[in-house]
Amino acid sequence: MQFFKHPTAIVESENIGEGTKIWHFVHVREGARIGRDCIVGKSAYIDLDVEIGDRVKIQNFVSIYKGVKIEDDVFIGPSVTFTNDLYPRADSWREDKITHTLIKRGASIGEYAMVGAGSVVTRDIPSFTLVYGNPARIGGRVNKEGLKV
Repeated sequence: MQFFKHPTAIVESENIGEGTKIWHFVHVREGARIGRDCIVGKSAYIDLDVEIGDRVKIQNFVSIYKGVKIEDDVFIGPSVTFTNDLYPRADSWREDKITHTLIKRGASIGEYAMVGAGSVVTRDIPSFTLVYGNPARIGGRVNKEGLKV
């Protein structure tokens, strides 16, 4: 094994990159792909066929559902949930209703974009943009280091 898996983690996928650390109570479903040198924090859930790039930091209690692709060098803060159904109803759920979400390289969502804690993102976030609120609205611009400019 070229990655670290805490004894309480359930890892059903064989596609885990070298140097990745998967911490306690994490569940990684079959078909998920996690790149090299990632950190998956306590109690995270990675669903079927999710794609995660290299050097991604996923903090505690994050849920990433089928249909989500995360590029390299992304930070995902604690308790973030990526949903995959825009019109959720238990009696009408179908595989073809899954929406796809792309989290771009370097994001804290959008390419080098940053999303404030507790925000609800309902649309694309432009690169190098700071958003916050419910629904998330543009609050400024940020540089590659995450500093407001």
